[in-house]
Amino acid sequence: MGVAESMTQRQPPARGMYVLPSLFTAGNIAAGYYAIMQAIHGSALLDPAAFDRSALAILFAIVFDGLDGRIARMTNTQSAFGRELDSLADVIAFGVAPSLLAYLWGVKHVVHSGYPLIEARVLHFGLVICFLFLICGACRLARFNVSVNPQPRNPGRPGRKYFVGMPIPAGAGCIAAVVHFEAGSPIYSVWMSALWMALIAFVGFLMVSSWRFWSGKEIDMNSRRPARLLVLLVVLVGLVFEWSEKGLLVLAMGYLVSGVMARLAYSWQRRKERAAAGLR
Repeated sequence: MGVAESMTQRQPPARGMYVLPSLFTAGNIAAGYYAIMQAIHGSALLDPAAFDRSALAILFAIVFDGLDGRIARMTNTQSAFGRELDSLADVIAFGVAPSLLAYLWGVKHVVHSGYPLIEARVLHFGLVICFLFLICGACRLARFNVSVNPQPRNPGRPGRKYFVGMPIPAGAGCIAAVVHFEAGSPIYSVWMSALWMALIAFVGFLMVSSWRFWSGKEIDMNSRRPARLLVLLVVLVGLVFEWSEKGLLVLAMGYLVSGVMARLAYSWQRRKERAAAGLR
């Protein structure tokens, strides 16, 4: 290896390269702020389109969040500042924004149904559960930031990396996908609102759980033969763009179910192993 080549490899990235991933993080923050404002607007005017725009902004924030980290790794511009900024952005876009949207869209506008006690309980527990979603998301981020090589309670294939607990962008995506599927039309039924809160509580539990979720880190965008991956991504994006309401809901709920099924399959396998050991 020549001296010039060695010096080139050791040369740190230009300062402008560090700004590039931060721009996508700023886009994440902007999308989260827009989602909050649209959720408030939709609640004040009972405007379904505003709720839908809020949900779409959260989904766009997921795209920005995925791009800033990948660009930082590709350009070797990872930094402590970038990690902290990304965490703060995630709290806004995937914690505050979806918890506020979940309450204003699915709890606040419950109409009178002849059960005043149940309605009062729903409104009360709605505040608590949506706040718990925010707390669970913040705890999930804090655990991710301090963990070194975390291992899920139900390990998967050796050599593969998994998220321990559902990532907070995926949790926010589940809420946004449901709102977008309903075209932003808010929930008025007390029973549907109770079901909605059960989903929010379950997503919050998944975020702080130690169950494994697919990370997608084995996807190599720099591989020598990316043709099949590129075609798959184009087809997927096309399907989601054409049928965004159903496509995004299927993706979000499919990811949620995948973590649950992985946990159930592991528990079933462990029971089989213990039963087989007991027969020996």
